[in-house]
Amino acid sequence: MGKVMLGPGQGTYDRLVERLNRSPQGAPPSERLFQILRLLVSEEEAGLLAQVPIRPFTARRAAAVWGLPEARARQVLDALADRAMLLDYADGDETRYVLPPPMAGFFEFSMMRVRGDADQQALAELYYDYINVEEDFCRELFTTGQTQLGRVFVDETALPARDALVVLDYERASEVVRSAKAIGISTCYCRHKMARKDRACDAPKDICMTFGSCADSLTRHQVARRVDAPECLDLLAQARERGLVQFGENVREQVSFICNCCGCCCEALIAARRFAFMKPVHTTNYLPEVDSDRCNGCGKCLDACPVEALGLVSAHDPQRRVARTAQLNEDRCLGCGVCVRVCAKEAIRLKPRPSRVLTPVNTVHRTVVMALERGKLAELLVDGQSTHGHRAAAAILGAVLKLPPLKQVLASEQLKSRYLDRLLAGH
Repeated sequence: MGKVMLGPGQGTYDRLVERLNRSPQGAPPSERLFQILRLLVSEEEAGLLAQVPIRPFTARRAAAVWGLPEARARQVLDALADRAMLLDYADGDETRYVLPPPMAGFFEFSMMRVRGDADQQALAELYYDYINVEEDFCRELFTTGQTQLGRVFVDETALPARDALVVLDYERASEVVRSAKAIGISTCYCRHKMARKDRACDAPKDICMTFGSCADSLTRHQVARRVDAPECLDLLAQARERGLVQFGENVREQVSFICNCCGCCCEALIAARRFAFMKPVHTTNYLPEVDSDRCNGCGKCLDACPVEALGLVSAHDPQRRVARTAQLNEDRCLGCGVCVRVCAKEAIRLKPRPSRVLTPVNTVHRTVVMALERGKLAELLVDGQSTHGHRAAAAILGAVLKLPPLKQVLASEQLKSRYLDRLLAGH
């Protein structure tokens, strides 16, 4: 993309964009992005946010960075957290703050409730154009690196009744719900945005799920409503009945969100169709298998599949020359199991993928791997610090990032190894 022309005050917002792009999940500069940021934060707030660390920080730390009294810094931070531009959470006796990425983050948070402090119609128009029309952001978010933001959860009701498959707890959305310390339910950003464009489907909107410290912050600031596990499990069941796909954070532990996605509005599933060969969404560990003897070629599975991974081909039956059967394109398939549910002939069942999909342990693990793959690990480690130790580590990482691509991939694989799992388990 060519150089973006700076408008009044845009130099400040330009610095905020630079700060966003120090993180593994950035936001390519665009006039529409600057318009979005102007709607969400004032020029003064943009200047302050441009200076905050990548990792969680305290009001004391922000005050030192900003050169403000701590009481004033806390006032600014709390105002931004109240608008969900920052997430806040308790860490012992202190409150820590973190600037979430644009997505999954403050883009969604700005439209997950109907609110009066930001123009929802203008935001919907800008988000649609920035993400769905320009595509630079969508490509950056979903097609850079091997490790992506989100993964698909298998429809548990589509699993075989017998223990024919080994399904781990982290692969079950229901287990995420049951183990969460806090649960929040909000308006679906994707369908809300598309409704403002008069393009939304009729799938439920109040069904976006957040968990843990993210849910705690959003419910405290009334971006989400707090619910208990039974109500959230009921919403999961409703989503499955409507053929929605559970798409959540690509981690095994302490999942922060699960969206219930339709193929027409959800940006992750749209990206999965557009950029299927680049694997923009991590799949489940399962694939549907079609029994051609049972399949009658009705096509219901084709309509249900959100990523167009199924097609109809000739059944090659000499007695029924016009007969058709469903055929799977494994390279496009998410393994969600939505097709299994709609097959009245029980002609589709799930089977294990040939090799298991690697899922990062937690958010820290995922963030580090994403940073390495995107050439931003030095930024993540230094994170605005100036000590000799940080500078030395940054120099080492800078050398790693200059290695040939193949060696960088090998380093990435090491970060995903069981050895790192053991290290993380010990901390």
